[in-house]
Amino acid sequence: MKFAFYLLLAAIVLMLVIAQLGLLSGQQPRDLGVKDGRLKPPSLTRNSVSSQAALHPEHPQRTYASIEALPFKPGGSAESLRALEAALNAMPGITVVEQKPDYLYAQAQTRWLKFVDDMEFWVNPASSVIELRSASRLGREDFGVNRQRIEALRAAYLASP
Repeated sequence: MKFAFYLLLAAIVLMLVIAQLGLLSGQQPRDLGVKDGRLKPPSLTRNSVSSQAALHPEHPQRTYASIEALPFKPGGSAESLRALEAALNAMPGITVVEQKPDYLYAQAQTRWLKFVDDMEFWVNPASSVIELRSASRLGREDFGVNRQRIEALRAAYLASP
């Protein structure tokens, strides 16, 4: 019994050391960004959400990954991106990495294990929405973390003036 406890404790400590060294953060995908009015498709596994999932009818995670885009604020796209950036900056563990007039890229990092999720936002002028995609870099299942984060972000974004 004692041996099993010490073995479990050692495994936990080892995992935390590995995480603190950044070995669980994964690599930033090279194919992020907007191409032909589309963000990268959802992941093939259950660890992403995308407001553009319906654009990929044959995708195996289309239904699971589907999430609503963010509506424009009354001030238009520029005001909407400012409100989005403010909401992102107010959330713990999120860093805005890149911002253009019609695109924003952020990374969300978990506190203890330092897993990184990539978050993309694109101003879609034809639909007057901000299209979005959030995906884990590692693993096959995120247990709904990306969806929960986006819904928390949506609430903060909609609540802002």
